[in-house]
Amino acid sequence: MKSFKYTINGNVYKVVINTIEDTIADVEVNGTPYKVEMNKPTKKQVVTVKRPVQASVPVVSRPQITAAAGALRSPLPGIILEVVVKQGDIVKKGQKLLVLEAMKMENVINAERDGVVKELKVNKGDSVLEGAELAIIE
Repeated sequence: MKSFKYTINGNVYKVVINTIEDTIADVEVNGTPYKVEMNKPTKKQVVTVKRPVQASVPVVSRPQITAAAGALRSPLPGIILEVVVKQGDIVKKGQKLLVLEAMKMENVINAERDGVVKELKVNKGDSVLEGAELAIIE
């Protein structure tokens, strides 16, 4: 098990790598477990201590709405610069919902489908990790 401390945009993240098998790494970021898919297997395996099985969070590579929950997820870690909609708003597919600053670039997050904003999970100025829920659209 390896532990790292990263500071991104002034926010501190404690990252613990529990296991790495082929191209899948089992990690924890600030205590939240994630399964991370890597492009190619690592050359050196990390020695790990066996732990009880924990629920995993799916790897998200782009904003998406999961069919069951209607969750719009962050494509990258960053900071919310602008929230264009509010709870209860009716939105159309492709409509601008949020602006996320990631790697010094502004990324417009659009609605992936028509629906109603059931819940906003972020506010202007919030820091988010990749895969974090931004809004629920039903």
